[in-house]
Amino acid sequence: MAKRKTNFEKELLTDLMDQLDENGMAGKHYDNLIEDYLELFRLKNILIEDLQVNGLRIRYLTGNGFESEKPNESLERLVKVNAQMLKILGELDLKKPKVVDEDDLL
Repeated sequence: MAKRKTNFEKELLTDLMDQLDENGMAGKHYDNLIEDYLELFRLKNILIEDLQVNGLRIRYLTGNGFESEKPNESLERLVKVNAQMLKILGELDLKKPKVVDEDDLL
């Protein structure tokens, strides 16, 4: 099932595809890597939102009924997702996309 892209994601896709064209790189393999990058971008935003909502530590009930805390796994996953995004850009010999997120302007 194809997901609808936000305006920012469309701009991001356009920027990355333009960079591929400028570098003379064309083909389904490259297109697939760009789609992987966009999926990781979406996942990154979900992980960031989870950290904003739940914080760095999460409270939970143990099997004995006691309340305890554990680190929010979204932080570790965010670092890994970000590293993978950078690897994809490196593999494609692309620079960080030049688009500006409208939320960053506020």
